[in-house]
Amino acid sequence: MHDNKVVIGLGSNIDAVINMGRAIHLLGLRVKIIAVSSFESTPPIGITDQPDFLNGAVLVETPLTREQLDFELKSVEDEMGRDRTLPKDGPRVIDLDIITWNEAVVDNDFYERDFLRRAVAEVIVRN
Repeated sequence: MHDNKVVIGLGSNIDAVINMGRAIHLLGLRVKIIAVSSFESTPPIGITDQPDFLNGAVLVETPLTREQLDFELKSVEDEMGRDRTLPKDGPRVIDLDIITWNEAVVDNDFYERDFLRRAVAEVIVRN
């Protein structure tokens, strides 16, 4: 069985530097991390009365299916204390999303957010 190459987008605006590092560590316990992008501070989208977000991406390899990986991402978010009762665009400890799956874009945010395209390009170009 071959490993899937996946880019995961990361975002946080609550203790962002600490939580991004913790998320990458927890991801590394579940998948093989190949590359980590630089991080970019961006203003919030939707609900603007909150701190800026720190965003980035990681390129990983995993034998997991997309559904299994999505479950693992949710478990990392839960372990880190993500409150799913908050509004979709509200503050968050961590947000993890599958952006590309074996080089195919699977999250439409890729097309709407410049910072996400830059982060994806950074981890893919180097690898």
